[in-house]
Amino acid sequence: MLTFDTPENTLTVTPQRLAIAGWAGRDQANVQHHIDELAAIGVKPPSSVPLFYRASAQLLTQAENVEMLGGDGSGEAEVCLVSDEDGRLWVTLASDHTDRKLEAVGVAESKQLCAKPVARQAWPLAAIREHWDALELASEIEENGQVVTYQQGTLAELLDVDTLLAKLPAALKQGESLAPNTLLLCGTVPAIGGIRPSPRFSMTLTDPVLNRRLSHSYTVIELEVAQ
Repeated sequence: MLTFDTPENTLTVTPQRLAIAGWAGRDQANVQHHIDELAAIGVKPPSSVPLFYRASAQLLTQAENVEMLGGDGSGEAEVCLVSDEDGRLWVTLASDHTDRKLEAVGVAESKQLCAKPVARQAWPLAAIREHWDALELASEIEENGQVVTYQQGTLAELLDVDTLLAKLPAALKQGESLAPNTLLLCGTVPAIGGIRPSPRFSMTLTDPVLNRRLSHSYTVIELEVAQ
């Protein structure tokens, strides 16, 4: 069960489905940039864009410490749509933490291996739908003892929410929207300086129109890989 503080009340959701929209950039040049940066670490290009990768809903966590097998994982800040039990849509923040070593073998498999940290706050989608493109997505990592900016962009770089919902596969839809009790990670912006791991990952989603922010941070506890 996930619990969110919202401007209206406390929202609880028991996720039944989790999907991650890959290659969901609006600008095809930026999509190609992300394909190229992943190709640099051995990841095969997608068969089509966007792709909706399924993963176990049990991977979703709001914990501040998450265990990861080995040290080859890294986070990606993503805006996340949450459909509650009544099918009402909410917006939160999540990290598509991914094992980059396994990603070179299979993208879907690499996503399934890692926990997916989720923020504890959410906004009604209806309150931000008209200024969706203005929302700012960012993340920071720790590197050589310093906190550095890892991602920075706006949702104008990603497919708009209506286009994304229209492209959903049948297994994730109810009518023309996201099926109840489903979470959808909606894509990411490129990493600054290339994809790389960090022991701590912090992310924010800022609404400059309504002057508010969602945020979440987590520490990675690396588990030894037995040989």
